[in-house]
Amino acid sequence: MNVFKMAWRNVLRNRRRSVVTISAMAFALFVELLYSGLVPGYLNAMEEDITDLEIGDIQIHANDYRNAPSIYTAVEDPEPIVAAVEAKGYQASPRLLGGGLAASGEYSAGVALRAVDVEADKEVCNVWNKVAAGEWLDAADPSGVVLGKFLARTLDVRPGSELLVLSQATDGSMANALYTVRGVLGSVAEATDRVTVYMTDTAFRELMVMPEGAHQIVVRLPDGVALADGVAAVEEIAPDDEVRSWKRLMPIIAQMLDSVNGIIYVLYFIIYVAVGILILNALLMAVFERIKEFGVLKAIGAGPGMVLSLIGIEAAIQTLIAAALGTLLALPGMWWIGTKGIDFGQMAGMNMMGVSMRKTWYGIYEANVIAGPLVMLFVVVSMAVAYPALKAAWINPVQAMRHR
Repeated sequence: MNVFKMAWRNVLRNRRRSVVTISAMAFALFVELLYSGLVPGYLNAMEEDITDLEIGDIQIHANDYRNAPSIYTAVEDPEPIVAAVEAKGYQASPRLLGGGLAASGEYSAGVALRAVDVEADKEVCNVWNKVAAGEWLDAADPSGVVLGKFLARTLDVRPGSELLVLSQATDGSMANALYTVRGVLGSVAEATDRVTVYMTDTAFRELMVMPEGAHQIVVRLPDGVALADGVAAVEEIAPDDEVRSWKRLMPIIAQMLDSVNGIIYVLYFIIYVAVGILILNALLMAVFERIKEFGVLKAIGAGPGMVLSLIGIEAAIQTLIAAALGTLLALPGMWWIGTKGIDFGQMAGMNMMGVSMRKTWYGIYEANVIAGPLVMLFVVVSMAVAYPALKAAWINPVQAMRHR
């Protein structure tokens, strides 16, 4: 007997039921294929924003600085550390951090001062490319500063406005200086947007009377270097300082990114359980309608293995058709989301766990991403078909032929 031919005829026998079953599987696969690329795409963009715009891959601080930030707690001699890190092919840039009060006209606000080596910092962070109005810092203009967008709105300043900064210098004197706003950033991150003032390291050292040292050294790794390997290498260079990867600096976001696969498979499970129940119901109905037929097959010599094969091939035919149909339907959507992206419009700039949301959300559709939903579909169908197939395989032929 040609089992495949019999299975194909059985699929066509009740076309309405087969169409409903195939459509449900195809729709579930369509949704999962689109979703499986969207979530990694968004979280990958979030990781890029964290490392590109804010903290880099690795940061070096003086011991106890992060536990009790103080302008007096600094890496005393950052230049040899930076040189050694760059000798390994990494990029590094020292930063100076402080706080104070900024005022313009009738408005004032507490601010976080972040001073950078303008040229070196461009190699480790991309925040300079997020200027929405005006220009980024220029080493030749130490009196120029760049503000976060919400801070600029609070102080009612724009490029060209004057900004007075007050603080306490390291020698105990009152630190005060008048600066010119060179630029205003777009959405970067909540803390940056609301309180950060960027300035050159030269201006900071003069304001705070801090001729030496650095509070933070930001390190970026080249492509192909694992984060753990980079941390180990930097720890050897700076054994007396605290070396932390971005995942240890932002553990909650790191855990969320690491759990993305689990989130996707939970959704797979929820949707495919519903599809599995539908398939189980459809195959059980098919078995009960054909009890006499199975009885005859077993009476003329068909063994349990053949009946199992028959039911399994029927399910496989429907699953293959659904997989092809669902994939074909999803391909245009995957291409569009992967290349054009989804425009968030007014939602752009919103913060998720302190990280600014990008204007456009792109999906990542690689072979392993697409394979996940397909594999899960076949696994769920295999589980759903097991009970009806076993029931048909071990049916008693005499009782089956008498069934009404």
